[in-house]
Amino acid sequence: MAIHEKLNYVEFAAADLAATKGFFTAVFNWQFTDYGPEYTAFSAVTAGLDGGFYQAPICSLTQHGGALLVFYSQQISQTLAKVEQHGGTITKPIFSFPGGCRFHFTEPSGNEFAVWSEQA
Repeated sequence: MAIHEKLNYVEFAAADLAATKGFFTAVFNWQFTDYGPEYTAFSAVTAGLDGGFYQAPICSLTQHGGALLVFYSQQISQTLAKVEQHGGTITKPIFSFPGGCRFHFTEPSGNEFAVWSEQA
């Protein structure tokens, strides 16, 4: 159920929809519904937020002003290993900040995300 004036959906460009879907399925256990060859959606049930990827040769990076969506992990080192194993690129290795630690990565289509945890 949508909640009035709360974030409800997020969309990202993806140069390689198949690689992006494969990555998020393997690393974060997301499930997708395809809506034609140029759009795929994921649900809050598997992702925590509804959203989708549309076919486009661009990506979202913080250095270009893109928003940073941040995952939570109870075992950040294991999550980092899965990201690398399944084709993600670590752009900022694990670093500490007040309250925890995090790392940044790009998925196969180049979109930047981060993962945080209370402890390394």
